[in-house]
Amino acid sequence: HISQMMFSLLLAAALLLGLYVVLYLTVISQPRCKSEAKLHGKTAIVTGANTGIGKAVARDLARRGARVILACRDQQRAEAARQDIVKETGSSQVLLMQLDLGNLQSVRSFAENFLKSESRLDLLINNAGVADRGKTADSFGLNFGVNHLGHFLLTNLLLDKLKASGPSRVVTVSSITYKMGKVDFSCLTTHRDVALGNSDRDAFIKYCHSKLCNILFTYELAKRLQGSDVTCYSLEPGMVNTEISRHGTFFTQVIWTLVGLLFSIDVDSGAQTILHCSLQQGIEHLSGHFFSRCAPLMNMEPKARDDATAKKLWELSETFCGLS
Repeated sequence: HISQMMFSLLLAAALLLGLYVVLYLTVISQPRCKSEAKLHGKTAIVTGANTGIGKAVARDLARRGARVILACRDQQRAEAARQDIVKETGSSQVLLMQLDLGNLQSVRSFAENFLKSESRLDLLINNAGVADRGKTADSFGLNFGVNHLGHFLLTNLLLDKLKASGPSRVVTVSSITYKMGKVDFSCLTTHRDVALGNSDRDAFIKYCHSKLCNILFTYELAKRLQGSDVTCYSLEPGMVNTEISRHGTFFTQVIWTLVGLLFSIDVDSGAQTILHCSLQQGIEHLSGHFFSRCAPLMNMEPKARDDATAKKLWELSETFCGLS
């Protein structure tokens, strides 16, 4: 009986291991960006570039010769990241600029300083993201305010520079968790947030809502950029082991850590789809699409391709940012 039980346990363990390997190879691990593009004379902005996939992307772009602006809130951490990237790439073209996406005045100041000091912009990578509770400086829900609204304003303020520097690209990091998201306009207009509630679970759901907003923003932006030399893409980087939950409760951090140990990829792997959308030639006709594993996802859920919702979200965002 004992040997039979041992055999059953070993068989179950082998099956689980086999399942994990298949899952890792087909879903978790990421293909590499194949572009060998050199970026000398090009300028890129990467938001949230002081850690995680943002830092990995900035490092890759610097290695290719780009002038890279690290757009970060925490100046101390960003300066440490800048020094790391300079040391690893040998590039002297890695700069630091203050940007707090949770403060619309900070976004305006950043854009103003950038437009004054830089002559071109070839690549805007809207990478920074939070999955947390709380409010922004302008009293918007934190996930909506940082992940969507701050990037919405930033992109709009830099569009003329992107158009003048074309061909250029806007790449926005979203997530496959958009599938759990929705856009509740009555909640947005009444409470300046995508949902109510302040628990860890509520924060995660709000994160999912904000990631759907990222996709709808890109979808609408592509329409508005038709006829220009600017294309845009949203993407999911994969399950990356980053510090996105660093401001969450102890419970949230434990959950993210456990999931991370089993199912996550390293930051360099997580950077690959961002780099693909930023650099790959021949994808211009896919402007507005959502990418996963370095390829466009063609079977998006209808809510991520809803023209009326995308337009309404754009117009409401303009009002929130004082653009209209």
